[in-house]
Amino acid sequence: MVISAIGGTAGVGKTALAVQWAHQVEARFPDGQLYVNLRGFDPGQTMPASDALAAFLRALGVTGQDIPAGQDERAARYRSLLAGRQMLVVLDNAGDDGQVRPLLPGGPGCLVLVTSRNQLAGLIATEGARPVTLGVLNEADAIQLLGQRIGADRMSAEPSAAAELTALCVRLPLALAIAAARVSLHPGWALAALASELRDARGRLDGLDAGDAATSVRAAFSLSYQQLGPQTARMFRLLGLHPGPDIPVPAAASLAGTDEPAARRLLDDLARTSLITEHAPGRYTLHDLLRAYAAELAHAGDNQAEREAATGRMLDHYLHTAAGAARVLNPAREPITLTPPRPGAAACPHPDYAHAMAWFEAEHHVLLAAVGLAAGTGNDSHAWQLAWAMGSFLSLRGHWHEAADTQRTALAAATRLGDTGAQALTGRLLANACTNLGDHEQARRHYASSLTLHQQLGNLRGEARIHQNLGVLAERQECYADALGHCQQALRLYQETGDKTGQAETLNEMGWYHGLLGDYEQARAFCRRSLTLCAEAGHRWKEGNAWDTLGYAEHHLGNLAEATACYQRALSLFREAGDRYSEALALSHLGDTRLTTGEFPQARKAWQQALMILDDLQHPSADTLRAKLRQADPSATRSLT
Repeated sequence: MVISAIGGTAGVGKTALAVQWAHQVEARFPDGQLYVNLRGFDPGQTMPASDALAAFLRALGVTGQDIPAGQDERAARYRSLLAGRQMLVVLDNAGDDGQVRPLLPGGPGCLVLVTSRNQLAGLIATEGARPVTLGVLNEADAIQLLGQRIGADRMSAEPSAAAELTALCVRLPLALAIAAARVSLHPGWALAALASELRDARGRLDGLDAGDAATSVRAAFSLSYQQLGPQTARMFRLLGLHPGPDIPVPAAASLAGTDEPAARRLLDDLARTSLITEHAPGRYTLHDLLRAYAAELAHAGDNQAEREAATGRMLDHYLHTAAGAARVLNPAREPITLTPPRPGAAACPHPDYAHAMAWFEAEHHVLLAAVGLAAGTGNDSHAWQLAWAMGSFLSLRGHWHEAADTQRTALAAATRLGDTGAQALTGRLLANACTNLGDHEQARRHYASSLTLHQQLGNLRGEARIHQNLGVLAERQECYADALGHCQQALRLYQETGDKTGQAETLNEMGWYHGLLGDYEQARAFCRRSLTLCAEAGHRWKEGNAWDTLGYAEHHLGNLAEATACYQRALSLFREAGDRYSEALALSHLGDTRLTTGEFPQARKAWQQALMILDDLQHPSADTLRAKLRQADPSATRSLT
């Protein structure tokens, strides 16, 4: 006997798959098929196993008076009748393992298909059932399903609207079928009109309701929700407040104001009912329609104070965890005073650089959404502080468009708060992002505003950073003497404040600008001073920049072997730090040196590696490197941190 347990969320097509497959394999079961809807999720209508057995016995020819009274006796008679037969048994919409076990045949020759919204782990463990978990359709299949329902002509007339409609239905078969029904009932409707209606997440469930419980996405979800215990139901509602796309256990614990073991148990309960999915170990997700349903329940079932407290705890978790990771990635960043966490919110520690970087990678898109959520819910301190905490990671990975977007949100939040220090800081970080994107006029405007604010506050270190950044902006515009002048002002200010890391950064940049001005001896001298201070400050990331600049100086002084060694040291440090943009620059410079030594294949390989990184980062200097590959015309620019 083979048992297949088909699982998945409401509306995903479990019954349709089971019935369709049963028709296709009818010839393989010459003794027939048995089907029963166990109604495991219909409130007050769940079919007891004893009643299902009675129905099966009648289907097998047992008359009413011969059907045993007790469940065990019915099961024994059922199994004896199936002994030696080849039959397909479909147990649809099972509530749990206990409802299924009495209905299993006793010997080989039969195949059992079970569908359920619940994960039937007990059946898998004790009966050897084979799990088949259904997800939503892929994009091509979803569009095909919609096209089969509404016709190829309407699909071809509005292909982009059709694609948007399938996305808004999260490619869930039930939602697609309801959307198709609404379109079919109104031949004059444009697909774009329905897509526009469904675009509003708050009203999407209303738009996916054809008028009865069998054709309502909300009603389908409610059958699963009604099976939950009070605490599990509360966790589901709170997940509707999370900005997505997924949530780890620690964040869910803060959201619910509980500890991690309790949060994991609640999340696992939800996963067993297919309301959420554990798509990676310890990370849970739910599609947008379920998220909209959860949010709807939260606003209907929890008061505003409870919702605000839960949102605040969640933002506290992300802020304090991100700030801790940011300090590990770049200990030299300017410190800020964080908003204190609420009771019930907990931050995750980061023991080392690799752990901090891995956390940012995993939470990257969640954090972007959290910045917007914070700004939209009146948590302006969290909005600008989260943007600050993400700064080093976004710079290391070259995500400058995201950096610009988050800092615009941050600056607006800081302005609403009337926090001059926050405005000065976020204005500078926004200017950095604009510089990296090549928007020099915007960068200069934000630098000027930020510099004025820092001067009003008497913040010498902030002034120094502005001059340092203005030097990079001048370099991008090939004004190397101006860049050197800004760095001289920055170095003086850093010396006044005793900031060794700032001095090390600035000395390296002065070395780079001397090199661009053709004074390679001075460039080498400044780089060596920078390396000394980097070692004293223990900052290996900044040391990589100094080795890269020193390689540039040695190359132009004719010391090609020394230049190659410097670039390789820089590459090692950049890769250790995960600084992909700086890695691309060092590879580009290494390629220049390989070309000068006549090693064109090695030069081309280094440039191609650099180009792959820049293309992946969607950085504008990728086109320059492409031209270098065509013409061997070296050119590169520096990044801001």
